[in-house]
Amino acid sequence: MRKDSILVGLAVLAVSGIANASERAEDVPTFSKDIAPIFYKSCVSCHRENHIAPMSLMTYEDSRPWARAIKQKVEAREMPPWGAAHGIQQYANDQSLPSETIATISAWVDGGAPRGNPSDLPDAPQFTDGWSIGEPDLVFTMVEPYHVPPDGTIPYLYITVPTNLTEDIWISATEYRPGDKRVVHHVIPDVKQGNGYPIDPSPKLERDRSKKSIPGATVGGFVPNRLGLKFPDGVASRIPAGAEVEAQMHYTSIGIPVTDQSSWGVVLTKEPLENLRKTGGGQVADLRFSIPPHDGNHEVRAVRRIKTDTLLANMMPHMHVRGKDAKYTLRYPDGREEVVLWVPNYDFNWQLRYELVEPILMPAGSELEVVMHFDNSANNKYNPDPNAEVRFGEQTWEEMMIGFYGTVDVEAAEKKATNNN
Repeated sequence: MRKDSILVGLAVLAVSGIANASERAEDVPTFSKDIAPIFYKSCVSCHRENHIAPMSLMTYEDSRPWARAIKQKVEAREMPPWGAAHGIQQYANDQSLPSETIATISAWVDGGAPRGNPSDLPDAPQFTDGWSIGEPDLVFTMVEPYHVPPDGTIPYLYITVPTNLTEDIWISATEYRPGDKRVVHHVIPDVKQGNGYPIDPSPKLERDRSKKSIPGATVGGFVPNRLGLKFPDGVASRIPAGAEVEAQMHYTSIGIPVTDQSSWGVVLTKEPLENLRKTGGGQVADLRFSIPPHDGNHEVRAVRRIKTDTLLANMMPHMHVRGKDAKYTLRYPDGREEVVLWVPNYDFNWQLRYELVEPILMPAGSELEVVMHFDNSANNKYNPDPNAEVRFGEQTWEEMMIGFYGTVDVEAAEKKATNNN
């Protein structure tokens, strides 16, 4: 073979190789064009500066060092967190990623996680600092800070917070904002009709049973890694004038003294009052169960009878670290049954509220059944003591079996439909 022919052949192979490499490079997703839109839609509500996630994913510089960890988490479907099984019901707040989206993220990482053309980058979403619901219209804050001791078990405390409302309000969103999230384990607020001011803001060991709770009123609770609560369009919660928030506060010590002064933010509804559907809710619970030692699949079942026609809007199962799975089943008066939520792998660190796309009518006489399973075996890496017989209790090493559920009232929904026709 002539020398010049060999040189021409090598040149052709080189050009071909460059072209193939270029084509392969063009096939690799880039952060600017492909990945940023995914992160902006599904991740940065938590993964941004000064929020609940450990790192920000707002920019390429933020995201690139975490590329392989991101791939691992999304392929395992650990992120974004979502516990409900698919194919049961449709949920308005379903944040799980489709398979093709996961494949795009994996291809980006496997291709070297390139930045891409900065001109392809979409506008980043804007957030109100510290709030997931946007800028609140009103904020209710603890009157006095609570000084969390550096060590020891802190009993549950009840702290009353005034709203200082002089007239009724209707809210479309609400969020709890811890003063120091390192020491706040969970908060369960109870909105009550106040007995007048001034209130006693000092922490109590028992709830004040002299004040009545206001049905349907809420300013949002707090559990690990939970964001604020936004009601669906046309749904609102009424907070009456003079209301007080009696909050069950669970603090945990972290080895140093810490001061907490928490707040609740609310957004006022913009909907006409005549169209609003009022929130409500309740719980299906068993407070008398006993989980034997080393039982890896202990079942606890509870049922609540529905007394009046009600629309089921959302559900939130609550267990502690032995919690394994949870299923809600609606049993109609005619005997039909419908699974309305199935969480096959419960995660105590992600206690999510599952919002139905369309509320489900629970006719009077229906039963809402909740079945939960608990793993009290040594196979449960989160189990503090598989040798213990476990009963209902407020501390994390004890257990709870509570199926929270939220409702909207039927009468207001029918009225809204009539007004829209």
